[in-house]
Amino acid sequence: MELIYLNTVWIVIAAAMVLFMEGGFSLLEAGFVRTKNAVNVTMKIFVDLTVGALAFWMIGFGVLFGKDAFGLIGTNLFGRPESIDLAIELPAAAFVLFQMGFAVACISIVSGALAERMNFKAYIVTAVLICAVIYPISAHWIWNGDGWLAKLGMKDFAGSAAIHAVGGFAAFAMAKMLGARKGRFNSDGSVNVFAPSNIPLASAGAFILWFGWFAFNAGSTLDASNASLATIAINTMLAGASGGTAALFMTMKKFGKADPSMTMNGVLAGLVSITAGCAFVSEWSAIIIGFISGIIVIFATLFVDSLKVDDPVGAVAVHGFNGVFGTVAVGLFDTSGGLFTTGEFKLLGVQLLGAAAVVVWGLAGGAFMAFVCEKTVGLRASEREEEEGLDMAYHGIPAYNELERFTDVPTSLFDFEETTGITVAPAVNKELQNAKKSSSALL
Repeated sequence: MELIYLNTVWIVIAAAMVLFMEGGFSLLEAGFVRTKNAVNVTMKIFVDLTVGALAFWMIGFGVLFGKDAFGLIGTNLFGRPESIDLAIELPAAAFVLFQMGFAVACISIVSGALAERMNFKAYIVTAVLICAVIYPISAHWIWNGDGWLAKLGMKDFAGSAAIHAVGGFAAFAMAKMLGARKGRFNSDGSVNVFAPSNIPLASAGAFILWFGWFAFNAGSTLDASNASLATIAINTMLAGASGGTAALFMTMKKFGKADPSMTMNGVLAGLVSITAGCAFVSEWSAIIIGFISGIIVIFATLFVDSLKVDDPVGAVAVHGFNGVFGTVAVGLFDTSGGLFTTGEFKLLGVQLLGAAAVVVWGLAGGAFMAFVCEKTVGLRASEREEEEGLDMAYHGIPAYNELERFTDVPTSLFDFEETTGITVAPAVNKELQNAKKSSSALL
């Protein structure tokens, strides 16, 4: 009886940490996008935690863990997920809460890739579809004991494939159909860089995500007495550190600068890639997996740009490509069946099949969601809304009240010259008037 109490405390705390990762997503995305869209990405994270969480509780949990049909989908527990019969000493409510954190994380992956030009209503529709249908179906294949990939022996401890690869490639398909931000790509194929608005803010988000990842991975034991908890935690730390190290050194060599955004994404890539195998590989293997992922994220980002797919935060490279790599890496480094550790090929074959399946499902799911949004509420923001910024267009408030300084600016050339003793050109006077009008509209 004491074990169930211990497990309850452990999983509730782990679930809270995983849900707190949404704060990390919010800060990371707000720092990576332009100032005029920072409120919008924050509001999308609130959609994940509100609409998305409810959709998963009502429908998605049953699709994932309900009674299996043909190895493809769950068919019960809808609206009553606490009715699940667990074979472990853990209250069903704690398990449901923990799984809810995974579902909202999947939609948050998509959020960043579609930033700065997506219709807000379309994002709400997307959150519902991912949390209720897209994520739960492929996760059912892997994590439901009767799922077809689970029966083949696929290993994905905490979701490199089930969460990250699916979310990353759904984001890729939706970003492709949504189109790039205005001015992002030139006709000759060259890329215009839109500078992030706040790197320290983004780094705070990355730190929160890294912190939450210990619960993301170690919490998946669902057992506070599990002897592998410490191994999972240290593997998580080592892979994140190794991924960040690789990205840091690679950017210094390739670009001549220690790029902060790439370093952050290198850390996240390492964390994504170790998520599948954190309980199955050695510490040295975790370092190798993380290091390779830090290199992958840089070249995957450049590859996505070459396809003219606009991903403002690098979600496809971090989660999509490294979710696939992490899944395959289990087949290479697993201590009991990896190709490099035992010489056996069977597990690698299963992992390759599973990775391919979730990529195809993610792309198909993303295309489906984009189609549904386009036919219902409209997929993309209008050109005027995009130019103005989605903060004001959809939420009526800027992230930073930068126009406050214009509140006392005189509105005429005569008043300005009389007040300051400075003679200005008519064009400057026009700008002063525009600034005053904009300020008055906001304040």
